[in-house]
Amino acid sequence: MAFRNCKLTCAIVLPVGKKGCVVQEPVTRLCPGDRVQLDVDRIHKIYTDLGPTRAEDVICRAIEEMALRLFRSDGLWTTRDTERLGTCLRALIAIADQVGMLSITQVARDVQIALSRKDEPAIAATLARLRRVGESSMTNIWDIGNLSG
Repeated sequence: MAFRNCKLTCAIVLPVGKKGCVVQEPVTRLCPGDRVQLDVDRIHKIYTDLGPTRAEDVICRAIEEMALRLFRSDGLWTTRDTERLGTCLRALIAIADQVGMLSITQVARDVQIALSRKDEPAIAATLARLRRVGESSMTNIWDIGNLSG
């Protein structure tokens, strides 16, 4: 995972006697920028085997199903329904693997590992990463598909 530095200026109030002292300080905020990996050969094979119209239909349905599972995973974690979250992640991995979304597959497996360890901060962090990677992957797959036709 790569990080961009996003410079911010923040006002900090420091207590000084009965009065407060405002100090302007630059603060560096790390903005995660996950790199997305797609299996270009698998995506091209889908387009070659099915043709552009059917391939786009298949990929579109896969994206819809993955988006639904990403949304559900957040809700399941909020309610701490870890059993159903695990099931949701397994389905997400299967779909992502079929259409060559390697990053989604890997990060969803990372969430599964955190779940198996019952590591709540790690679960929350990897789910946040899964959302970011999911959004990027689902956007980037269309660029590869467009190259095939």
